[in-house]
Amino acid sequence: MDNMFKLMGFWTGIFSVMFYLGDMPEVSLIMLGNTGFFILFGFLNLSERMYMYVFGAYLTVFFVGFTYYTTFIHVAGSGH
Repeated sequence: MDNMFKLMGFWTGIFSVMFYLGDMPEVSLIMLGNTGFFILFGFLNLSERMYMYVFGAYLTVFFVGFTYYTTFIHVAGSGH
């Protein structure tokens, strides 16, 4: 399971570089933070159950933040 966190860290790092090259620095920094999170937890050698708890908590925080953003911050149809 720790290898999967390292793999997710690798791919979020790739996304971070691609977002930076695509002139989206804010999203690039978010993905860079995700990369650090996944790599850090990949090297902790936790139990598989703990990795599932951490990933579940990560998804919960993401979905709450994404729902808040899309409901209260994002302006639909703005073109930007």
